[in-house]
Amino acid sequence: MVSKLRILIAYLSYSGNTEEVAAYIGDYLNKEGVTVEWHRIGIDALNDPADYDLVFLGTFTWERGATPDEVKDFVLEVGYKPGNMVIFGTGDTQFGGDDLFCKAADKLAHFYGSRYSALKIEQSPRGSQENKIEQWLEGVLNHAKSYA
Repeated sequence: MVSKLRILIAYLSYSGNTEEVAAYIGDYLNKEGVTVEWHRIGIDALNDPADYDLVFLGTFTWERGATPDEVKDFVLEVGYKPGNMVIFGTGDTQFGGDDLFCKAADKLAHFYGSRYSALKIEQSPRGSQENKIEQWLEGVLNHAKSYA
């Protein structure tokens, strides 16, 4: 059952776009009866990802495809590659086109060997991209049920 999942949402946001996606994910999961805990990268004390069924990790892409330093620090602070990572990211195709769009999210999904493709959102999730988030979450939750 989905509601028995224990989920952490960890994210870094400068402009507020990644935080908006994180909040949308959290609201969706709460409506599904899932209890969500939060970690603001660079601000909150880190909980061990092993204590959760899934850890949603959100980032933006920086400087032509780079992962922000704070997210790299988060990866180092975790200190191992948990198998329960679910990656989401925000980006902007006007800076580097499709090749660099949400490249940090792609890099993290690859690094962690995530079972789930990274969710990639152009800037703010408002409007038509909300449906994209919901479809992605449905896929993640349906897959996670098989592992619960």
